[in-house]
Amino acid sequence: MSSRKPLILIIDDTPVNLMMLGNALSQDFDLQTATSGAIGLALARATVPDLILLDIMMRDLNGYEACRLLKEEPRLKDVPVIFVTALNDYESEEKGLLLGAADYITKPFNVAVARQRIRNLLERERLRKELEYQRDLLQHQIAETELAKAKLLESETRLRTIIEAEPECVYILDANGHLIQINKAGLSMMEAEHPGQILGKSLQNLLLPDYQAAFKLLHQRIMAGETATLTFEIKGLKGTHRWLETHAVPMQDDGAIEHLAITRDITERKLLEDQVYQLAFHDPLTALPNRRLLNDRLHQTLSVSKRNVFHGAVMFLDLDNFKPLNDRYGHDMGDLLLIEVAKRLRSCVREVDTVARIGGDEFVVMLQGLNSDTGQATAQARHVAEKIRAALCTPYVLTPSTEGQSPVQHRCAASIGVVLFFGAQVSKDQLVQQADMAMYQAKHKGRNQVHFYDANSEKGTSL
Repeated sequence: MSSRKPLILIIDDTPVNLMMLGNALSQDFDLQTATSGAIGLALARATVPDLILLDIMMRDLNGYEACRLLKEEPRLKDVPVIFVTALNDYESEEKGLLLGAADYITKPFNVAVARQRIRNLLERERLRKELEYQRDLLQHQIAETELAKAKLLESETRLRTIIEAEPECVYILDANGHLIQINKAGLSMMEAEHPGQILGKSLQNLLLPDYQAAFKLLHQRIMAGETATLTFEIKGLKGTHRWLETHAVPMQDDGAIEHLAITRDITERKLLEDQVYQLAFHDPLTALPNRRLLNDRLHQTLSVSKRNVFHGAVMFLDLDNFKPLNDRYGHDMGDLLLIEVAKRLRSCVREVDTVARIGGDEFVVMLQGLNSDTGQATAQARHVAEKIRAALCTPYVLTPSTEGQSPVQHRCAASIGVVLFFGAQVSKDQLVQQADMAMYQAKHKGRNQVHFYDANSEKGTSL
């Protein structure tokens, strides 16, 4: 077997990116670089690489189109493609994976993590090809001669050595879904100290209940001769939760079909995805939904409100005595107040409702599932608004984290504007604007009040 370094083709029209990736990878891999999608296609056709790193946002031929063209080439369709891009939304990642990409790395990336991902992907591809080669070779040798039986035994031993040395989990299930073989990496993932703890048992039992049905369907597809991939969460024998991604294929052994899978631990990736989601859709100070997530939930609620025959309400809140606290004690104390306000707001509503911070000392509360009768829905919204107003009026005791600073007592109220909605009669932006108008009416009438927006007069009504 050749000892050459794997050849990686990097396609990116930004020279700085090419230089950064080249510096990070040149020690472990042979590199080819292309400054456009068209040049990258030409290089790949001339010399088939072991792996391609592909930028999405390129001028002449974007990464998605380049990936599609690569996958149409018989010689290149099995070359693993990793998108390396600044796009970090789930739609972009899903589009890339649907085109056949093997992985998706967002910029800025951790060099060590990216290098290890590339190694793992190359090793998995190597193992897959080796497994297919060994399987076909062994079947042919069994049919030939008794000498082939000896070679088969030798090859099986070598294959077991490869599997045992593989850093990712390799396991085999029988037709009933029972585990009949697993390597050391797999035992570690399952938190088994020896094979006897899990061999002969259903791997499905280690999965969390939400994923057991999907894994059962995966196994049925493999037994039917298909290949499939699944991401799921398990609870190990010692209680540790892990996210795993498995790629499973059918394998024949003595006439019987078995379920062969290579599985990797993607817990770190899932944690990073959760962190990205938290940063993208939540306020970093209070952990409440931000304006983007509020708009998404408003859009969904408006869509189902009329169909499910219920009213909803949007409340716009502005703190009445927030600036003096900031001016006297500084922004750190103001942040403590905002965090406490967020806690009190959450305690006043149900889990199905939404409390969002949209900036400064402004908050929005969305209620859903109110009564279908307008009068009763108004009464329900009024009750919640008054409950919020009373909760925010309760004196605050703010304890700074800096040693030596004394707690600060502060009184703060809120002006609250409320607008009721039913179905998508107005847009989500109009709803928030109307609630904002009602809030200013509450401030105009003396603050610390709840004011309802009146669609007819656009003046609203006070409690």
